[in-house]
Amino acid sequence: MSSRNITPPPMRGSLDGSPLKLQPLKLGERVREIRRRNHWTLEDAAKRTGLARSTLSKIENEQMSPTFDVVQKLAAGMEIELPQLFVATKSHRASGRRAITRAGEGRPRVTATYEHELLSVDLAQRKMIPFRTTVRARSFDEFVSWVRHPGEEFLYVLDGTIAFYTEFYEPITLAAGDSVYYDSDMGHACVSISEEDATILWVSTG
Repeated sequence: MSSRNITPPPMRGSLDGSPLKLQPLKLGERVREIRRRNHWTLEDAAKRTGLARSTLSKIENEQMSPTFDVVQKLAAGMEIELPQLFVATKSHRASGRRAITRAGEGRPRVTATYEHELLSVDLAQRKMIPFRTTVRARSFDEFVSWVRHPGEEFLYVLDGTIAFYTEFYEPITLAAGDSVYYDSDMGHACVSISEEDATILWVSTG
């Protein structure tokens, strides 16, 4: 964020005409959090914001309520947008979910062109869908239409070699160890071209 002037939102002044002072909840903690996250000392932050070290210390320790001008200097110097000073960082809550799929114990799903083994199926509300696939198709003509679905997808070839077809690109050859990441709403399809059917790992977000 540049040090451009920030136009404050409309604010009413106090009854006696003096500048209205902000009374943000836990602003001091928020300022300290941002400073420490960036590994800045109080001196570093003072230089960046143009405020005295003592002023910053008082703000962080909730010993003073800064004026709007001071809040603007804090936001500009710390290179954040003004609202970020008043929104606490969401705490990271560790999740205890875990799913183990032993070899051959995935959920099978067979189509005319692929033999899928869905992995980690005992996890609900997953953000990723991992599955192992044996590519039975030997010609693009075996597909009635493009495969497409919302989201993004990562493909990693475990064994064999495939021809990877996509709607907007020329087909490419992928061998064991090769991978590709692509938008899965773009039409796509895989065909085995090695002597044995190729095996691939897919991770999909949709």
